[in-house]
Amino acid sequence: MIHQSPSKQDEACHPGRVLTYNGLRRVEAANNGNAKAFQFILDLAYGRKGKLRWELMKPLLSHPNAQTSQPIIPSVPKSRPPVFSPELKALMLSSDSRTTKPLTAKSLEFPPLLPARADPTSEDARLLGPFSKRREVNIRWRYFTQEWKKVLPPLQVVISNTSPDVESSDVSDDAVIRAGIRRMGMQGNGIFEGVCQIVGPLTIPRPQTRKERLSSGVSVGALEQTRHPSRWLRRRYQELLGRLPVLKYTTRNGECVGRYSVTLSPTALAPSLRHDPSRYSEVEPEADLEWLEFGNTRLLSPKKGSRTKR
Repeated sequence: MIHQSPSKQDEACHPGRVLTYNGLRRVEAANNGNAKAFQFILDLAYGRKGKLRWELMKPLLSHPNAQTSQPIIPSVPKSRPPVFSPELKALMLSSDSRTTKPLTAKSLEFPPLLPARADPTSEDARLLGPFSKRREVNIRWRYFTQEWKKVLPPLQVVISNTSPDVESSDVSDDAVIRAGIRRMGMQGNGIFEGVCQIVGPLTIPRPQTRKERLSSGVSVGALEQTRHPSRWLRRRYQELLGRLPVLKYTTRNGECVGRYSVTLSPTALAPSLRHDPSRYSEVEPEADLEWLEFGNTRLLSPKKGSRTKR
C-alpha cells in the first residue's frame, strides 16, 4: 500500500491528519525492523514519553505528608518553595533514573541557578545586598520543573524486607499498604515482569546434544523456552529495561521507616551495568575440566617437525 505524503496545505488545514500519517509511517518502519521507530513506540507504550509519562510522574511531584514550608515572601502564600517527595528525591539523585547526570543533595536545597547572594549569610549578600525574593521563588520553581522533566518514572515500587535470615521482595498492593507508602501508576499489574520475561536470562545453559536428550528421555518439544526467540526483539526490550528504573523501598527487620533506592534490572542494557559480574556466565565445572585436560594434552604433545635437542 502506497501512502502519499501530505502537502504543506494539508499540514496547515488538517494537522490531525498529518499526525496520523506520521504515526502510520512510524509503525510501518517499526514492523520493517527500524530500531529507532520501534524504540519510539516502546517509549510511548511504557510511559517514557508522551501523556502516560506525565500521568506516572504527577503523583511524585507532591508529598501529602510533608510539613508545610514557610513562604519565601511572608505576605504571599504561593511563594512556598517546591517540595521534593522521598520518591522523587531518590530518582533525582540516581544515575539509573535520569536522562542526564544525577543531582547532588546540596543542589536540592540550594539550586545552582541561584546566585550566592540568595544566601543571606554569604559575603556577596553582605557587600551587594540581599537577593530579590521574587526572583528566588521563580528560580527555585524553574529549577524544580527543569529537573523533574529529566527523570524517568518507575512503573512500580518494590517492597524489600531484609532480615538476618532472609530477604524478600513484593510488588503487590497489600505489601505497599503494609509499608505505608504510595503505590505507583502500574503497581502490581505485571507489566515490568512481562518485559523481563521477553528478555529472559542473559545466558542459557548449553543445549543438549541428540545423544544427551535420548539418554535423558527428554524430547526436543519438551524443552522450555525461557526467552523470546528473536535476538533483535530481545535487544530492543533490553534497551527499554535500561530506561525503566526500579524504585525499591527497603525496610530492615524491626524498623518502621525504610528508605528509597533506585536500581536497574540485571538484564537491562545500560552503561552502568556493562561490567556487572552478574552479566557473565559461570563456567560449568565439567566443561572447565575438559578445557584444562585439552590444554594439558596440547602442551605435553610434541609439535610436528620439532627436533629433540641433543
